[in-house]
Formats: sequence, C-alpha cells, structure tokens
Amino acid sequence: MGDPNVLEMVQEEERRISREVDYTFNTSESLSSRETSFLINEEPVFDKDKQSKDSIFFRDGIRQIDFVLSYVDDVKKDGDTKAERRKEFEENLRKTGLELEIEDKMNSEDGRTYFVKIHAPWEVLVTYAEVLGIKMPIKESDIPRPETIPFSFLLGPLKLARNVKHPHPEYFTAQFSRYRQELFLIEDKSSFFPSSSRNRIVYYILSRCPFGTEDGKKRFGIERLLTSHTYSSAYPLHDGQYWKPSEPPNPVNERYILFKNWARFSYFYKEQPLDLIRKYYGEKIGIYFVFLGFYTEMLFLAAMVGLTCFIYGLLSMHNSTSSIEICDPNVGGQIIMCPLCDVVCDYWRLNSTCWASKISHLFDNESTVFFAIFMGIWVTLFLEFWKQRQARLEYEWDLVDFEEEQQQLQLRPEFEAMCKHRKMNPVTKEMEPYMPLCTRLPWYFLSGATVTLWMALVVACMVAVIAYRLSVFATFASFVESETSLKSVKSVLTPQITTALTGSCLNFIIILILNFFYEKISAWITKMEIPRTYQEYESSLTLKMFLFQFVNFYSSCFYVAFFKGKFVGYPGKYTYLFNVWRSEECDPGGCLIELTTQLTIIMTGKQIFGNIQEAIYPLVLNWWRRRKARTNSEKLYSRWEQDHDLETFGNLGLFYEYLETVIQFGFVTLFVASFPLAPLLALLNNILEIRVDAWKLTTQYRRPVAAKAHCIGVWQDILYGMAVLSVASNAFIVAFTSDIIPRLVYYYAYSVNATEPLKGYINNTLSTFLIADLPNNTAPMGKRDLTTCRYKDYRYPPDHELKYFHNMQFWHVLAAKMTFIIVIEHVVFLVKFLLAWMIPDVPKDVLERIKREKLMTVKILHDFELKKLTDDLRIGSTEFAKEFMIQENKAQLAKSTI
Repeated sequence: MGDPNVLEMVQEEERRISREVDYTFNTSESLSSRETSFLINEEPVFDKDKQSKDSIFFRDGIRQIDFVLSYVDDVKKDGDTKAERRKEFEENLRKTGLELEIEDKMNSEDGRTYFVKIHAPWEVLVTYAEVLGIKMPIKESDIPRPETIPFSFLLGPLKLARNVKHPHPEYFTAQFSRYRQELFLIEDKSSFFPSSSRNRIVYYILSRCPFGTEDGKKRFGIERLLTSHTYSSAYPLHDGQYWKPSEPPNPVNERYILFKNWARFSYFYKEQPLDLIRKYYGEKIGIYFVFLGFYTEMLFLAAMVGLTCFIYGLLSMHNSTSSIEICDPNVGGQIIMCPLCDVVCDYWRLNSTCWASKISHLFDNESTVFFAIFMGIWVTLFLEFWKQRQARLEYEWDLVDFEEEQQQLQLRPEFEAMCKHRKMNPVTKEMEPYMPLCTRLPWYFLSGATVTLWMALVVACMVAVIAYRLSVFATFASFVESETSLKSVKSVLTPQITTALTGSCLNFIIILILNFFYEKISAWITKMEIPRTYQEYESSLTLKMFLFQFVNFYSSCFYVAFFKGKFVGYPGKYTYLFNVWRSEECDPGGCLIELTTQLTIIMTGKQIFGNIQEAIYPLVLNWWRRRKARTNSEKLYSRWEQDHDLETFGNLGLFYEYLETVIQFGFVTLFVASFPLAPLLALLNNILEIRVDAWKLTTQYRRPVAAKAHCIGVWQDILYGMAVLSVASNAFIVAFTSDIIPRLVYYYAYSVNATEPLKGYINNTLSTFLIADLPNNTAPMGKRDLTTCRYKDYRYPPDHELKYFHNMQFWHVLAAKMTFIIVIEHVVFLVKFLLAWMIPDVPKDVLERIKREKLMTVKILHDFELKKLTDDLRIGSTEFAKEFMIQENKAQLAKSTI
C-alpha cells in the first residue's frame, strides 16, 4: 500500500488543489461572458500598447494560450439562450481545471467579436496525458540512427539541415503517469508537453464538456456549440507569424521554420522535415505527408520508364509499318472507307487519318506491353515498401503500441446525444449509449439509395455525352466536307479527333459539377446515419465518396477502353443508341488514342483545377475576411485575431487530400497502358502538390487540432483493391483496345511477306462491303461511282456464302486476346505474390530496434520502481528506529524513576 506518510501528503496536496479550483470557480461562478468582459481593463499588469502582436500568452505573460474560442453577441435570434449556454459551458471548463481569460469585443479588430482564451495548467495536462496514453521521453536513446545509404553524398542538395530534419534527439519513451513524474525528463514544465499535445488535450476536454440540458437530453461538446453558432470558432494558435521568427518571451516559432524549410516553392526539390511536421501538426497530418512524399519518390522510377517508352514510340513513329501504309497515297489513298454516319457523311479515304495514325503509334507500340507488365510489378513494390516505411514510422513516432480507441474509437458526442438506450459493454462492463439497428436502418436504406441514384446519374450523363458526340460528329463531318476553307486542317482535325476532344472537355466539366454537389449530399447523409465513432463516420463517408468518384472519374475511360467500337455492327446492319444515333466507331488505328485523349484531359484538368482551387480559394477568402475585419487599424491585431481570420482546415480536410491522391493513383495504374506519360504527369503534380499543401496549411489555414494515427487507414485497403484491378484493366486494354494482338496474329499467322512481315497488315484488318447492300435510309446523299467500301472488322466479303459473318481470323484474334489476358494476369499476379512474400512487412532492423526499446523501457521502469521502494523502506526503517529509541528511553526513564 506504500508509506502512510506519503499517502497523507498526496491526500493533502489533492485537497489543496481542490480548494484552489473551488475558489477559482466560486469567484467566477456568477459571471457570464458579457459580465466578465468589463474586468479586462482592470488588469494592472496588462499594457495594450506594450503587448506584442504575436504574443501567445495570457495578459500576465506567463500562462500560454492553448486554445481560443470566439463568438459574436446575437441579440436578434436566441441571444439569451446562447449566452446561457456559453456561461454554463465556461463554468464547467473551469471546473475541469482549465483557466480562461476573455477579451472584450471592444478590444477586437472588428469591434464585435469576443475571444475566450484557454490555458491548461500543469495539473490538467498531466491528468489527461495519462488518460490519453501520451508517450513522453524517459531517457535519451542509445540506438544510433539508421546509417546513410551508399552514395548518399550525391543527394546532398536534396537534404535539409540536420537540426531541421531532426530537431530533437531520439528518446526511449513510456506512457505518461502523473504518479511517476520523476521518471520523465521534465526540465521545464511549460515546454515539456509540445503545443500539439497541449491543444489535443484541451480539445478532448472541450469535446466532452457539458453545457446544459435541453429537451430532456444532456447536451455537451464544442462541436454542437459551433453547429448552433453559440461559438463562431474554436482553434489552437499558430506559434507566430510564418514569415519571421518569434521574439522573446514567445517560444521557438516552429511555424516559421516550417515555412522557411518546407512551404516555399523554391524548396520543391528538398526532402520534407517530417519530424517537425509531426511535432507541430500531429501524427495524423504528418503521416499524410509521409505517404505523399513516399508515393512521389516511387513515381520517379515509373515516370522514367514511362518516359523511355514514350521516347521509343516517338523515335519509331516514322518507321511504323501501319502508319506508312495509311499515309501512302498508293495504299491508304486508294482505300475508300464506308461512311462514319448515316446520310450526311460521305465516303472517305483512309489516308485522311494519317496524322492520327502517327500519334496513335506514340502510345500503341511494342513497349506498351512491357510498360503494362512493369506497372503491375511497380504497384506491388510500392505497396510493399510502403508497409515497410509505415512500420519504420510507427517506431520512430512512438506508435508501435498505439491503440485506435484512444481517439478514433471514442464515441461521437452527436451519437451520445441522440441515444435514448444504454447497454453494458461486454469488455469494459460499463453501461454506454446504444442505438438499435431498427432506428438507423431507414437511414442506411436512404444512404444506399442516394449513392446508387447518383452513380446512375453519372452513367446517364456519360450516355448524354456519347449522344452529344454522335450528333456533333455527323454535323461536323458534313460541315468540314462543305467548307472549302477547312480543307487544310481536315487531316489534323478529323471528326473523330474533334468530337473526342470536345466530348472529353464536356465530360470533365460535368464531372466537376456532379462532384461538387455530391460532396455536400454525402456529408449530410453520413451525419444522418449517426455513426457511433469517428472511425465509423470516416469509413462510411470514405465508402460513399470513393464509390461515387470512382464511377464519376473513370466511367468515361472504361467506356472508351472496353465498350466503344466493340458493338458497332457493320454497314447495313449497324447498332443504334436509342434507335437514333449510330454507335461510335474507333479510328482505323484503334481506340487507344481516344482513351489517351480522354485520360489526359480528365487527369490533367483535375490536377490543375485542384491545385488552383487549393491555392487560390483560401487566399481569396482570407483576403476578403481581413478586408472586412480591419475597420479599426489603431487597435492591436492580436495573434488570436490573426488566426481567427484564416480559413479553417476542417475535420475532413485530410480526407479530401487522401481522396485526391487515391483518384490520381487510379489514373496512374488502371489505364497506364494507354498513356505511359501518366506517372510523369502525376510526379510533376505531386512535387507541386506537396508544396501547395504545405503552403496553405502553414500560411492560409488555422492550425488544425493535433490527432494521432498510425497508418493511412481504409485508404490502404482501397489502394490494394485498385492494384489488383489495375492488372486486369491493363491486360484488357492491351488486348482489346490496343492493336498489339491483331498485329502479332498477322505477323505470325497471316503474313506472306518474309522480309516485311507487317506489310499488308492494314489491308488485312479491313473488310469489304458492297455499296448496293446499303439501305436507302442510311446511304450518303448523291451518287458515287463506287461499288465497294471498306470497314474495320474481320468479316467475309460480299461474294462469300457466309458474307458479312465473322471470318476465321476474327476467332483467331479473339483467342489470342483471351490467351494474352490469362497469361499476363497469371504472370503478373505470380510475381506480385512472390514479391509480397519476399519483402517483409517490418524491416529486420526496425524489429531489433523495437525489441531493444521495449527491453530498455522495462529496465528503466523496473529500476525506477525498485529505487522508489528502497527509498520508502529506508524512510520507514529510519522512522521505526527513531520510534524504537524513544520507547527505549521512556522505559529506561521509568525504571530509574521507580
């Protein structure tokens, strides 16, 4: 049980603290926010003119501001109710031990905003650090940092200064305990807990603090007060201005260090100060930037290989047998093709697609197969190495024993407020809020129906774009034929290319519009489902958003890759969309160039639009907010007011960053066989994205509340799913969209030219149609001195007994395509599984470090407890000896008296 004297001292200390808290509360119990505001000017140590604009302390210059609440008096609507809520909320905050200081609206820049500054004293910090299981240093680590890789001196220009990359030495850590404070390396209580841990602790209290009972239900949590506009904002403070270091007595301005070494675009080639990011913003934001940086590094290899394949296509473009035959006036110029649309389209010569066939060869050549296989292996290496990087990060950031329930599995205040039932938790054996499934079931049905409806809307919009392309194709084709001024650009702006470009642009605009509205609806529906925990909320929203965006961004690419030109029919028996528009045909060189066009426009457009939106939107909003606020320029524009005028990052800010990255990952992997430059575009975008995200977080957004995370969560499962799907999609693209397989079949089975095996390939892929067999309602207007025309397919000629049926070469090509898909998928999957088996999830050196740290931590704790027990016993034995001597003296005195 321990020494009774020590226990008595602890109890006396607790009574003293309790009296101080009660005194603080009693002196302010009857004061509301409005009533306490007049006391501000009576503070004798406060001199407004001498206070630094960047001060992050209370007026006494000692207590650091850990959190700020702001509100505006609302006299028109529910003003009294909100004031009463604020009064009770602030009283309850004081009861928890937090210290509050209120800035009157007369001291604010706009003359109408109150600011409630919150400070967490040492007693509160140590109590909740133990509750949240925060790990703190107990001894400097004796494990050296990982050795540098060979030839690391070549990467010198990319490295940051050592004091920026590793601002603090590594420590052995243990979960903080207020009863073992002597164990921890506490040099200065005011700086022992980093500011990210302090604001995390205060937010934990704010999210659990009650503010009254309404409609028979207990109401609590700062989020509910923000939703009801009782408070207008709640945020932790930045360290200071981002463009200059702090002045004493403020602590080191880590915001300035981050801006100087991370958030500047001129540092795009530098590594990131990940430890400093983690210390300032918390592990959850830190791990996002680790993932984005690692993904960008891995893209470099894919980008170089893709660029090599593109250069190969560029160099071999003029040697392509297919392009030579199409462009040859004696070959392609003599081949008359069947009309591309009914009535208004005329017959045309194959060499009119000369330019398009050359461009198509850039992406549809022998290197396409190699690159598709390479990317299947690359994505496996990326995911396996990321698991290793994540394991190393867990060790370095003290997340090895991280328990998700510490934060993500906590009950959401909204869930607790809505629950009318309670049941016993079988693990904790405590009663906790419970909501029956029958209560939530209608919202689940509504949610599923809404997602399905919106995905159907995306498909409907895609069909509308197809209808647009079909109608515009006919119009443009007839317009080009009739306008002599357009004859010079006819070879470049063919009807196929023009409609593909305009259709892709229109599709991209529709994607952005649908995405904008769906984001609002999905967030609302997820709230209505009343998820139990924060993790359930994020998982539910992630599923909805990803499913929709997957269909929204990729549906048009899947259509061009796997459906366009596959079910066209043949002249005289074409298939029609809604019995009105004739189905789209591919270019004689294949649909791959159209897939490339679609992918390039959507991927590039999304990245450019996203970066502009992320950079310009908060910049403009902050400028406008400051312009409205700066009405009294002679007043002090304080640190909390400066941060108040910044844009809020929001609880879902990181969610949208991950979603953006995962959608880009889909473009890089799912359709990369059609566009080997996709990894290069993604690499360039991500280099810019890292700095844009860093810049906006450091300069344009309020400081987010720090949160812990040990991995990227459900996004990792999504990446694995997309990696598996990418193997199949790229195999199908090479087989059915590219022209590789038909060329190989012709090369080995049908070529009759031994010196030039591919000569005659274009003629071989075109079937013959008798013009007399065209129905009158589809034949071009006017008579032509033509008897036959050609179309792309493998069918018997008109003089064959099975005319217009698929010939034997069609089945040979189809069999070759299916064989290719099966073989490639099995080979790539086999390599993927072998790589996953060979590469351990946790590197060997990390396992050794983890074991070493656990051993040392146990030893340090054991030595500490042993020393404490020895000291207690020594004190106890000394007291016993003294008592024994007193009793002996008393006995001897009694004997001498007798």
